[in-house]
Amino acid sequence: MIKARFFQFLKPFTMLKKTLSIIVLLLSSFFLKAQVSTSPSIPTANDAITITFDATGTELANYSGTVYAHTGVTLNGSKWQKVKGTWGNNTTQPALTRISTNSYQLIITPNVTTYYGITTETVNEIDIVFRSADGTKQSSPDYFIPIFAAGLNVIVTSHQNNDAITQNATQTISADASLASTIKIYVDNVLQTTANSATTASINYTFSTTGSHLIKATATLNAETVSNEVSVFVKSTTQIASIPSGMKNGINKNNDGSITIVLTAPNKTDALVIGDFNNWLLNEAYQMKKDAATNQFWLTIFGLDPNTEYAYQYLVDYNLTIADPFGHKILDPSNDSFIPLSTFPNLKAYPTGLTTGIVSTFKLTEPTFTWEASYTAPNKNNLIIYELLLRDFDVVGTNDIGDFSKAKTHLDYLQNLGVNAVELMPVSEFEGNDSWGYNPSFHGALDKAYGTATNFKTFINECHKRGIAVIMDVVYNHTMGSSPLAQLWWDGANNRPSATNPYLNPIAKHDFNVGNDMNHESAYTKTYVKETLQYWLQEFHVDGFRFDLSKGFTQTNTLGNSAMMANFDFSRITTLKDYATFLWSINPNTYVILEHFAENLEEKELANFGTMLWGNMNNNYAQNTMGFSSSTDVSWLSYQNRGWNNPHVVGYMESHDEERLMYKNLNFGSSSGTYNIKTLATALKREELVANFFFTIPGPKMIWQFGELGYDISINQNGRLGRKPIHWDYLNDANRKNVYDVWRTLTAFKQQQPVFNTSNFTLNVSTLNKNIVLRDASMDVVLLGNFNLTTQNIVPNFTKTGTWYEYYTGNTLNVTNVMTALSLQAGEYRMYSSVQLNSPLAIEKVGSTLNEVLKIYPNPVNTIFSLNQASQLIKIYDLSGRLVKQFKGNFSKNEPFDISYLAPSVYLLQIETTDAKVYAKKLVKF
Repeated sequence: MIKARFFQFLKPFTMLKKTLSIIVLLLSSFFLKAQVSTSPSIPTANDAITITFDATGTELANYSGTVYAHTGVTLNGSKWQKVKGTWGNNTTQPALTRISTNSYQLIITPNVTTYYGITTETVNEIDIVFRSADGTKQSSPDYFIPIFAAGLNVIVTSHQNNDAITQNATQTISADASLASTIKIYVDNVLQTTANSATTASINYTFSTTGSHLIKATATLNAETVSNEVSVFVKSTTQIASIPSGMKNGINKNNDGSITIVLTAPNKTDALVIGDFNNWLLNEAYQMKKDAATNQFWLTIFGLDPNTEYAYQYLVDYNLTIADPFGHKILDPSNDSFIPLSTFPNLKAYPTGLTTGIVSTFKLTEPTFTWEASYTAPNKNNLIIYELLLRDFDVVGTNDIGDFSKAKTHLDYLQNLGVNAVELMPVSEFEGNDSWGYNPSFHGALDKAYGTATNFKTFINECHKRGIAVIMDVVYNHTMGSSPLAQLWWDGANNRPSATNPYLNPIAKHDFNVGNDMNHESAYTKTYVKETLQYWLQEFHVDGFRFDLSKGFTQTNTLGNSAMMANFDFSRITTLKDYATFLWSINPNTYVILEHFAENLEEKELANFGTMLWGNMNNNYAQNTMGFSSSTDVSWLSYQNRGWNNPHVVGYMESHDEERLMYKNLNFGSSSGTYNIKTLATALKREELVANFFFTIPGPKMIWQFGELGYDISINQNGRLGRKPIHWDYLNDANRKNVYDVWRTLTAFKQQQPVFNTSNFTLNVSTLNKNIVLRDASMDVVLLGNFNLTTQNIVPNFTKTGTWYEYYTGNTLNVTNVMTALSLQAGEYRMYSSVQLNSPLAIEKVGSTLNEVLKIYPNPVNTIFSLNQASQLIKIYDLSGRLVKQFKGNFSKNEPFDISYLAPSVYLLQIETTDAKVYAKKLVKF
């Protein structure tokens, strides 16, 4: 349930270019934003450079420890070359000298070329990030200090692009040249001053009119003239106007081809939009109006090309540039370059040199997508959910992170397993590219590391074609620092959300929080959650949501008393019911699943309302598979044992958060004599055994990926959140394939036979000797399992006397006393039914005639079997439906058929006799 913050420091990639004729530099001061300055102001590769860093407003503000530089250079346009040392290594990375509380210096000496070990390459920039000694705090975004070519250069030193200036305030405008030359300063193309044979020039100037103004500096030496210009903005008063009706936050596409863009920002005074449509420069035409009643800034923009993807940001109160918190796609200069073309082809280029930080994008005309029309979502009470981390499910070529397209190739595998719902670990934008995804930044944007929006839609559509629902794991307990919801109202002094933040709590209300705790009693948060959820439902046709840490959706303060957090919380219940009601108003069949783990009284209230709740039985099931006699009761998986009205417990033995059963079996399993659970074959048999007492308890169930193959890699290998080995090769192991076959048999029964979803059942599952009784009008089923280490006698509690059919062996049992104990070997399991159960798998759905006149003997068999009739064709299939052997010819009665080379398992036989009758039979190979 608890997710540790996942730090991944991926190196930036944007490239800064410099022209050599009449230069229009939008770069130096713009990138540095006054937090980084250099001496000299126009550095070249042959200069010693003093870099001054002002930590004010960064994570390093008021930091008392040593600050280090992670630094390299851009060579021939390729960023982060010649990096000094490695991240976090304080012995190989340079330390800064503290000048004052938040001021530091780093000296590059004797020159850039020597310091970084540059040989023949052309250096374009110094690339630098400042960090704390332990690497947990850093400057952001990364800084790129331009390195100028030797010769004549000029820059405006006093102002930066998009500097906001107060009307009628006198400004000092200054410019520097690299060589003594004639320097001229212009404002709006009107010459203001000239300095001859100078390396600096300045003038005092008063901007009397609002709006954008152009400052330009030129330097002339002999016949060469170079120039640099910046655009500044004189503040104008925000217009107060009511927002048009029907507008949502973010981009609203209007019928006339315009957009209305909306930003909700209480306690803010001004907001302007910058983007591709205005060359990223402040302009009065793009100053947003404000609806004082709703605290919403809004602006309608005309003249857009419907086929162009536009990038944009907001400038709020002239001091903070942010991406759209409600945006559906972002460009991230620090991480996008690491997304391979195979995953996200034709990704829009980041607007390098025009802005910094994350930007949002939109396009008026999106590709039309055709959805599967015949799809009906599975009944929520009978879900077989497969929890899936795309990253570790399968990989694409040289990319070591899985994505939607690669996962799509395994949907037939999941369908054959009996899965009817896939629960994707978070796929909305999270920080970095390599993560579990529980570090969210933009809840309404798809993370590009997993593919395009079309890729996601295609994945969902292909799932729907197979009757598989798609559930998104969503993280609304918190958001991370890169989220605009945090940045807009941030207390830099305390490095936390400010007291005026309408979305986030300055201090988390509970001990399990990571990131910045969301305030779900705020109307602003409720709107944010609902609008982003609505987007996923309507745009992507997802079938439901699993709410991570839903117990955290409260303003009840339980800090320091984590147990209290589970207490009945009426306000939390009200919030969750509100979200569920909203989702059901859009699609009444939306699955609402809560990772809650509150006291049963609260969970019962929510379950009876219609939500489903995670039921974690990892420890108890592990105790059983390992053969330990304590904590073996698994009856809490039953909704009836919890006193709920409906089967709304999403039970699971494993999840992304729990240790794998097979790892525990192999490392901690018990033994007695020659029976040793730590041996692979025995450990896998325990996985078959336990499945019979998991899937057969009525109600929805969840599988963690590869559990069906006995995945035995520890959750802590390569770190809890780190990548894990992908073992599709396990399918080639007969014992692991048997686990898969048993699991898929049980899931098929669950979906095809009403008895496995009955409300009339008895669980005798508190000890290692287990017995489940299922009763239905169609038939009764009795399950027996011996989780002990030695042979045990188990009372079956048959519901009636007479003939009972054991599914796995095909044997029959004449019951005269329903309480007569049956002897089961260690690890043995049986499933008896009052009506014979035929294989639920596809092979026996062929129009075959089941006639007991045909007999297979012996059955079970080790090497050779025979038939009591003459035959001409025998096809042998494994439980996945794969043809593994075929006998074709004229075979007499009692002819021997050798299958000694087949792995021990249950096989399905399709037999055609010489009189052209077709039979389907089951054969057990031991």
